[in-house]
Amino acid sequence: MTLRQNAWLRAQAILLITMAWLCAAASLDSQTAQEKPKASESAAQIRRRVELVNVDVAVTDRRGNFIRDLKPENFRVLDNGAEQPITYFAPVDEPAAVLLLLEVSPAVFLIRQQHLEAAQALLDGLAADDWVAVGTYDKAAALRLRMTQDKRAAQQALLSPAYGLGMGQLNLSDGVSEALRWLKEIPAKKAVVLISTGLDTSAEARWEALRNELRASEVAIFAIGLGGELRDFKGRNRPGEKDAALSFEQATRLLETIAETTGGLAYFPRTAKEFPAIYSEIAQILRHRYSLGFAPPVRDGRFHRIEVQVVTGNEPPSAAKQRPDLRILARYGYIAPAQD
Repeated sequence: MTLRQNAWLRAQAILLITMAWLCAAASLDSQTAQEKPKASESAAQIRRRVELVNVDVAVTDRRGNFIRDLKPENFRVLDNGAEQPITYFAPVDEPAAVLLLLEVSPAVFLIRQQHLEAAQALLDGLAADDWVAVGTYDKAAALRLRMTQDKRAAQQALLSPAYGLGMGQLNLSDGVSEALRWLKEIPAKKAVVLISTGLDTSAEARWEALRNELRASEVAIFAIGLGGELRDFKGRNRPGEKDAALSFEQATRLLETIAETTGGLAYFPRTAKEFPAIYSEIAQILRHRYSLGFAPPVRDGRFHRIEVQVVTGNEPPSAAKQRPDLRILARYGYIAPAQD
């Protein structure tokens, strides 16, 4: 896709002004049955019949190329540091269920055309049997398109949301929480692609609650941080510039934390030309993920840290080490079931 550089620069200049008053508004307001994919029937039956901790794992090289043909013996799963036997292993071509969650603030409205047209690279990268839904958020979250295999309907839903034009709230924490709820009962591989500035006017207590939800979730979140070069802006001369820079710094950390906790990635493109490559990589990761499962070793109702390692397959457990040449994306942990 060809994009005009001058259009991008104009959008970024206007965005700087918008973000200054949006950050000020955020500081004042900070207190303030969908369809299920018919994917992987056998996997769903196994997951319902046996209590498993499900871990979807993407394995790539440092260039983002997917590593194929890995087998169960190539993986080590550690629960609080103790290796667990892998009792479930699914093929890598299992269909995915992807929710595109779009911030509909005035700032995003200014760059919507360049950015959302590039999202076609994500939809094109998904397979015909992958499922897509579209949601939006500002003050509240709304499900705009239920899970469908119609990629054209998803593209249309992305290109025609209702954007807020006033100085409203951006409840990112609530929006992500709603997205997790929408995906909760879906048995397929699940992911959220979060298209957001990362600015959040939710109360701090709401973020603490969301962090616990993310730790317990099986949903991987891939964040696209909007704002371009403004995230590196260190303004000091005009009113509002320092606050805008600080808010972007906090927003960046928030998106990185959300992605890391769920086994996803956070991207911060500086120009519109970077969007297609980012979306293509996300599509590959979403499509090509190994599904592992293990039985929780104890029923203590507590958070357990998960670590996934990839080894050559012929190493004894005591010598197993994560290969440094690979990038492994997996969920951060899980909440163990409690005693009955």
